[in-house]
Amino acid sequence: MPELPEVETVRRGLEPAMTGARIEAVTLNRADLRFPFPPRFAARLKGQTVIALGRRAKYLQADLGSGEVLVMHLGMSGRFRVTGPDGRVSEPGEFEAEPGGGPRHDHVVFRLSNGFTVTYNDTRRFGFMDLVARAELETSRHFRDIGVEPLGNALDGPLIARLFAGKAAPLKAALLDQRLIAGLGNIYVCEVLHRAGLAPQRAAGTIDAGQAERIAAEIRAVLSEAIEAGGSTLRDYAHTDGSLGYFQHRFRVYDREGEPCPTPGCRGTIARLVQSGRSTFWCEACQR
Repeated sequence: MPELPEVETVRRGLEPAMTGARIEAVTLNRADLRFPFPPRFAARLKGQTVIALGRRAKYLQADLGSGEVLVMHLGMSGRFRVTGPDGRVSEPGEFEAEPGGGPRHDHVVFRLSNGFTVTYNDTRRFGFMDLVARAELETSRHFRDIGVEPLGNALDGPLIARLFAGKAAPLKAALLDQRLIAGLGNIYVCEVLHRAGLAPQRAAGTIDAGQAERIAAEIRAVLSEAIEAGGSTLRDYAHTDGSLGYFQHRFRVYDREGEPCPTPGCRGTIARLVQSGRSTFWCEACQR
């Protein structure tokens, strides 16, 4: 599933085409994705101007002139294709599509006043779209239980210490809990914990103030680096322009089982363990 950096990369790719444009027409090639489209979905979008294109956790949010917000989630394999006014198509040329992927999985087509066409393609159909009143967005079913934004100003050491206080859950599980911190996924949590020098299986409530500060700092650093690099590009992910990101080449531990730990002075080896059905990569020597 695309993680926060991948979603932010997609947002940046869509922004030039969508922001400030009026939606001239919406074509739905099926009645649903993961969920049915909301009532009169195409009609409610038609004629609306996209005021801004934002992101909350792993959700894209298009603010509309009507006061509603178009909420979009990529699911596991969702991606966008942008066709410019000159007919040039930005599409995933190197995308590792599922067998059978292609035009038949083009489920939603937005035609914009500036000549751009934005097409949503989703092989597995785990993504979804919804329309929510801006005033009700934070209390909607999508966001009411979502935690703090990991790149927002609110995330710091003291907040992490408060969120994790008294928790017996493993540190990795606490960081993946979307009710606490929204948008962190398995890959980047492994990277954060390695950089912070903290063992993924230790109880979250055992960290001290200094360790909480390290976690906050590394969350910002790892996510920011990944966004600038264009995301991790694992299996079903590519940019809206079809190019692949390259942050996976900077992974220090993820998917590097058996390799020497890259921490200077550490003679450990990257190990793999399974936590809640997910692979965790870490160094037993320098993560405590």
